Amino acid sequence: MSITAINQQLLRAIGVGIAVVNSKDLQFLFQNAPFSDWFGKPEAVTTLADLLPDIDIEQLRESIKDQGRFSGEVSVKLKRRTLVIALTVSPAEEQDFLVVECQNITRIRELESMIDSYSSMVERNTRELEREKERVERLLLNLMPRSVYEEFKTFGVVTPQLYESVSVVMLDFVDFTKFSAEHDPTVTLGELNDIFTAFDRIAEQFGCERIKTIGDAYLAVSGMPEPSPDHMRAVANCAVRFIRYLERRNQSHQHKWRARVGLGTGSAVGSVVGIQKYVYDVFGSAVNLAARLQEFANPMCVVAPDAMKEFLVDEFHLEDLGKREIRSFGEMRLMRVSPGVELAHRARQF
Repeated sequence: MSITAINQQLLRAIGVGIAVVNSKDLQFLFQNAPFSDWFGKPEAVTTLADLLPDIDIEQLRESIKDQGRFSGEVSVKLKRRTLVIALTVSPAEEQDFLVVECQNITRIRELESMIDSYSSMVERNTRELEREKERVERLLLNLMPRSVYEEFKTFGVVTPQLYESVSVVMLDFVDFTKFSAEHDPTVTLGELNDIFTAFDRIAEQFGCERIKTIGDAYLAVSGMPEPSPDHMRAVANCAVRFIRYLERRNQSHQHKWRARVGLGTGSAVGSVVGIQKYVYDVFGSAVNLAARLQEFANPMCVVAPDAMKEFLVDEFHLEDLGKREIRSFGEMRLMRVSPGVELAHRARQF
């Protein structure tokens, strides 16, 4: 076997197509079998420019002159498949010849396309996961305070904590059962959503944390999970502004809402309740007291225990309601809380 035949066999084995062209007119002088398989066997008068019309010959010559070689890619339709061929043209040692080297990189390009497609899919899925994570975070932050959420996110559980000194505001609407029976559920829910959204803004303004709504009841606390020395004034400010908001809303809305509000102070325990359906809840004497006292309140009034008097007397108008028997608490002196002169002036501007 001749050296030429051996070289051609080796070149076929490694899948490299080789052709030699005249550097002046670019006519083919030689091509091996892989080159002929991809491009067809050139006729005697065929030039490189005829065989590869997509190649800019002037650019090819300039590249060889400046860089010593030309590199590019061409597409070849072979039967039912399109091949991507990497093309390198470089001068032979004898400057009258150019060596055209071709490699089939179709599989490489297909893999690159698959990688790009996979990367795009991963990026898209990552964005969707981030959006879903944000939605879940917003949902959980609606169910629990941020500090509790951070603990839950880090450890997967929330340790129940006892807070020795907190205050609670509990609001309940008057004749809610009758209202919900007489109106379409969408009207009832729309009204509650509008009102509770306003209550949330008021609670946030005074550093209170809305814990939950139970039907028409609204429960917020101050002094937990972050301690606050002014927790009594905070819930009192929320309470009188809840009433003021309802009074102003009733002047301009078809449906009129009245509420009773109770304030409580004392200890409370906060924790996440449930395994699959998470709810952050509070328990304890402060919560129970607020729930009991709102039952003693007249419509559109706020009732608080006399124990809060020292902390509220400078800012609010307090009316003694005498002693009442409070279930689970015994006899307790109560007072009605309403805005003081300065507070009433600010409330009219609210």
